[in-house]
Amino acid sequence: MKNHFLLLVTSLLALHTVSAQIRVDQDRLEQRIVALAQFGMQENGETERVAFSDADLAASKWVVAQLKEMGLNTHVDAAGNIIGRRPGTEANKKPIAFGSHIDRVPNGGNYDGCVGSMAALEVVEVLNENDIKTRHPFEVIIFSNEEGGVMGSRAMAGHLGQSALGVKNSTGYTMGEGIMRLGGDTTQLKEVARQKGDMAAFVELHIEQGGILEKEAVNIGIVEGIVGLKWWDVVFSGFANHAGTTPMNARQDALLAAAKFVVAVNEVTNSFEGAQVGTVGRITASPGAPNVIPGKVTASLEIRDLSAEKIAQVFNAIKAKATEIGKASNVSVEFHPLDTTADPALTDATIQKTIEETSQKLQLSTKKMPSGAGHDAQDMALIAPTGMIFVPSKGGISHSPKEFTSAQDMANGANVLLHTLLALDKKME
Repeated sequence: MKNHFLLLVTSLLALHTVSAQIRVDQDRLEQRIVALAQFGMQENGETERVAFSDADLAASKWVVAQLKEMGLNTHVDAAGNIIGRRPGTEANKKPIAFGSHIDRVPNGGNYDGCVGSMAALEVVEVLNENDIKTRHPFEVIIFSNEEGGVMGSRAMAGHLGQSALGVKNSTGYTMGEGIMRLGGDTTQLKEVARQKGDMAAFVELHIEQGGILEKEAVNIGIVEGIVGLKWWDVVFSGFANHAGTTPMNARQDALLAAAKFVVAVNEVTNSFEGAQVGTVGRITASPGAPNVIPGKVTASLEIRDLSAEKIAQVFNAIKAKATEIGKASNVSVEFHPLDTTADPALTDATIQKTIEETSQKLQLSTKKMPSGAGHDAQDMALIAPTGMIFVPSKGGISHSPKEFTSAQDMANGANVLLHTLLALDKKME
């Protein structure tokens, strides 16, 4: 009996040692990235794979085939999300999910979303190769139309409204039409929504899409949260008049006021402590003739931060400064909030700590940081404890054909993902 017990303990220790030593196959992961890039490949060597395009449909079918080949119970849900389920040993456990997206912005790169998606496939393959059983079911989720409005994850969080289904992307298809093209069903979207607590955890691996990790020579970014963002149209109303006959001191120049506003946004945003950002990215002037003083200007305003309170503080300070500018310029200023907003989403402290511990065991350096871009994880945080892992982006370039993350960095991230998931399988109920 004693020998049998020792043998059991020795076997368990050996299994733990093997588990701690397993690594993803860096070459295989890179090969999958290259294979995925072929869907939508153009003659100039760049890839076009906007959501709902023929290339997106073909790539989605390829991913489904890959997951089925690995033995996962795979289907496309009513929102067009690809879901592959690997069973756990304890039937009552809630799933641990991980994944990202494969659709791209027009003229985008091969790594945004794709690294997290292909790493998810690699994790499953490694688990299968090593015959590793998990307590929780593992779900690979490849979300639909992330770039065009985080459509799939919004649906899963129960926040994809009917009005969004009529929005078109650059393919000319609406979200509703795109869902149907991907194999979803717009009449059954309610079935996609998951309730808070339905998942034990969700983890997304993603490229940083910025230059901080590369600049500081850090291997892994531990995302503390995904910033909220709010948009406004800011309308400056002056008086259009002849540019040649109206004296400089008698003008109500809406564009001049708007120009001062642009400078003020930069100054006010920088006056606060923290990592908040404020941006004016679009200006339209009317009537738009060289010989007419602009009478009306509409400028955009976007503010992002991890704190909704900080966003409000920055906005109020910018609005106060705009009022001063308007009075000094004899121009009225109005702020019109837009529907394109997202609330900040903080990641789960336990998952953050697990990512950090896992990275340390793998001898990888880490940095805690916010995500300035939106991700599917932002919606998943509404229904599950959520974490995000960043890997470096070469030159901080993203949404560009020049976007690049090295095979080593991708493998580092995939190994952290793999061992974080295994650790969470033991920690989470």
